[in-house]
Amino acid sequence: MRRVFVYEFLSGGGAMADEAEAAALLPLGVSMRDAIVADLLDLPDVQATCAVCARRGAAAPRGASATATAWPGEDAAAFVQRMARTHDLAWIVAPESDGWLARLPEAVGDERWIGCRAGAIQVASSKSATLAVLAAQGVCTPMAFTHRRGGRWIVKPDDGAGAIDTRVHDEQDAALADLEQRRQAGRSATLEPFVEGVSLSVSMLVGPGSAQAVAFNRQDIAVATDGTLSYLGVRHNAMDLAHDLCAPQLHALAAAVVRAMPGLRGFVGFDLVWNPERGPVVIEVNPRVTCAYVGLSALLRRNLAALVLALHDMPEALHAAA
Repeated sequence: MRRVFVYEFLSGGGAMADEAEAAALLPLGVSMRDAIVADLLDLPDVQATCAVCARRGAAAPRGASATATAWPGEDAAAFVQRMARTHDLAWIVAPESDGWLARLPEAVGDERWIGCRAGAIQVASSKSATLAVLAAQGVCTPMAFTHRRGGRWIVKPDDGAGAIDTRVHDEQDAALADLEQRRQAGRSATLEPFVEGVSLSVSMLVGPGSAQAVAFNRQDIAVATDGTLSYLGVRHNAMDLAHDLCAPQLHALAAAVVRAMPGLRGFVGFDLVWNPERGPVVIEVNPRVTCAYVGLSALLRRNLAALVLALHDMPEALHAAA
């Protein structure tokens, strides 16, 4: 019997610098946590321990084998480290904000850590670094639109999640002023050309020398009259993996993203916009379970947790040689 510790940062009691951001992200985090636990509980040889926090009001998902709570004054890294030592594996969901996701692999250790390696997480935790790495490998990103005439611009946290504190500007000067104001206030921020088109995401399973796209999803994004951008949800598997006209390009793009960012592993998602002129443009890479995971196992009739565990069990040497 394998014991898996499932820790979602916010519902597990993790503290963020911005409590408003934490409150906005908590429901998304709980939904991902519960989906992972449900998949694990469907496996006959797995027990799932779920982190909970009464202060956050996030009760344990139904059927969890056990629950765990951080000690008073114990921060996320110390809590995760303590629990990982008593479990075979640890499956962590945390925002890139404030570098939290990047801090936790060391607390768990490579043998127990499910998912992407620390180096890949470090790159993906910065939107600007991600775009630079991808562009260097020939992947189309918003930076390909930098020298266009006109067009909208977007300012957002460089380490943000869930479209929090993201604003679209009609003029570059206004966007530059927004960027400078955030930086003067000591906030993480980056500026990109806003790419017009259809918002999509790709859900992948990544293993040694392989990248399998399991779903092409449609993202519902809204831009308010004041420029505030909001994430409204995801429509799973909105495009046929095999027969949609865009499928070949998206499969090739998934492989290119994985080649460009060594260390991606397990369930990985990336967001893109299908632009009328340039085709698929990668916006960011999420080195962890994303909202698209929720309900996807049932839709695909495949237990994604079982597949992620199988990828974890593959020898790391194979991954290094790929």
